[in-house]
Amino acid sequence: MADETQIQNQEKWVFGYGSLLWRPGFDFVERARALLRGYHRSFCIYSHHYRGTPENPGLVLGLNAGGECVGNAFRIAPEKWPEVKAYLDERELVTNTYIPADVEVELADGRHVIAHTYVADPTHQQYAGNLPVREAVEIIVAAHGSVGPNLEYLENTVHHLDMMGIVDPPLHDLMDLVRREYGELNMGAGI
Repeated sequence: MADETQIQNQEKWVFGYGSLLWRPGFDFVERARALLRGYHRSFCIYSHHYRGTPENPGLVLGLNAGGECVGNAFRIAPEKWPEVKAYLDERELVTNTYIPADVEVELADGRHVIAHTYVADPTHQQYAGNLPVREAVEIIVAAHGSVGPNLEYLENTVHHLDMMGIVDPPLHDLMDLVRREYGELNMGAGI
């Protein structure tokens, strides 16, 4: 009989911090709130595909070094891992603006697991870095990509953070500024 350490080492987890919160797109056997230390969620990637175009880029989330991030960890059945990993690579590495990484996260129940995720590549040409809030809002409100408006991405992420009871001041500040400057522009789909 395998001990708990061997079982946890065999488990496959994925850490989601953006669209994976509300649209994972893969089968999982467990979802748990998780804390990742050493990275923070940030609208730091120019989107040329899903939420913008090369001519009118949008902004999507990435994990930037420093701080911490609360999101979801998804436990994947071992036999499903190759399929899930292939799906995630296809989804997240469209323009190689992310670097696949295995990181340690702490689950809400205190367990520590290694989870697969995607962190921002600060050397990539689509890396936006830390844009001023007003500039980020202007980009997000104006951009539209192959899966929909950039604003929908922000709304869905903030909505799901709210549902999870997670306060992420930079994202909430972005959403508050959108509402003050542009009114309620709810794009509706996917929430």
